[in-house]
Amino acid sequence: MTSNRYPIPAETTRVESEVSRSRFIATIGYADSTDMARAFLTSTRTEFADASSHIYAYKIGYASSTIESMSDGGEPTGTAGPPVLAVIHHANVGDVVITVERYFGGIKLGTGGLVRAFGDAARAALAALPIREKIATRQVGLTLAYPLYERAKLLIAAHNGVIDSEEFDADVTLYITLPLDDLAGFSAAITDLSAGRVTPLLLDS
Repeated sequence: MTSNRYPIPAETTRVESEVSRSRFIATIGYADSTDMARAFLTSTRTEFADASSHIYAYKIGYASSTIESMSDGGEPTGTAGPPVLAVIHHANVGDVVITVERYFGGIKLGTGGLVRAFGDAARAALAALPIREKIATRQVGLTLAYPLYERAKLLIAAHNGVIDSEEFDADVTLYITLPLDDLAGFSAAITDLSAGRVTPLLLDS
């Protein structure tokens, strides 16, 4: 996996557990920006407004290129946010946010008990989470002569590209979406096919 292609949450998932009469509600989902993560946190906090504490952790990005944050959400310092963040920090998934709402059951768990309970809640949510693959893409355009059209389509398919639209005039103009990991290979292939006459134009960021 690379920063251009990595596993992410396929849908929002919730797992509930109970430890010494305290109820833990872990909700895990997708967030590819800090704004999206904050909106997720606000949503669960609003849904469980009467909870005793509201813990969160998130990891935006994947591998070495990530933004991470967490909060103990009212629990003793270091007993809630850090164990949840540690779970997702080491998980093979990116763009992920977890909230854990706790309803205090009247029995104190102690520092070690809280660390285990919140860590276990995060692990249970991750274990239940459906995963899909996120593939970074780039749109390109290219204009070529009609004799190259069918062979160009074969190259697009061979490099996992999708033709978004076509324009037929004196030449053929194609607008294509390609995985970033395939962009360099496709550019080289189409340049070879056209003997250097066609170079893909990058259209978006």
